[in-house]
Amino acid sequence: MKLTYPAIFYEGEGGYSVEVPDLPGCVSGGDALAEAILMGTDAASGWVLTELEDGKAIPKASAIKDIRPESGGFVSVLVLDMDSYIEQYGNKAVRKNLTIPAWLNTFAESKHINFSQVLQDSLTEIYNQENIGA
Repeated sequence: MKLTYPAIFYEGEGGYSVEVPDLPGCVSGGDALAEAILMGTDAASGWVLTELEDGKAIPKASAIKDIRPESGGFVSVLVLDMDSYIEQYGNKAVRKNLTIPAWLNTFAESKHINFSQVLQDSLTEIYNQENIGA
């Protein structure tokens, strides 16, 4: 999933600051413009990931023409590659209940098999087949 959000950049003595008006509190910066863009993209991606992991809807991006920076600022667009970001940083655990046959449970427990790890490994393999190896 690719998302775009307008961001406001301000140049100062220590480099550039960047804020994403559609993502409250999402502010970052960098010594150079390129670094500010990367850091702003990272901050916005983290902001969106947190919302997704918490089951919240992510805000719709404003039209770039509707963003009005203060004096000295300019507007540009940040592109978020959420699939890549989630693959790298998405680690929030979610508790799931499952049902298996009693005989399979007995077998797995006798082998000290970690049910959560087996399920996670299997789902990751399916995900990779569909999204990476497709």
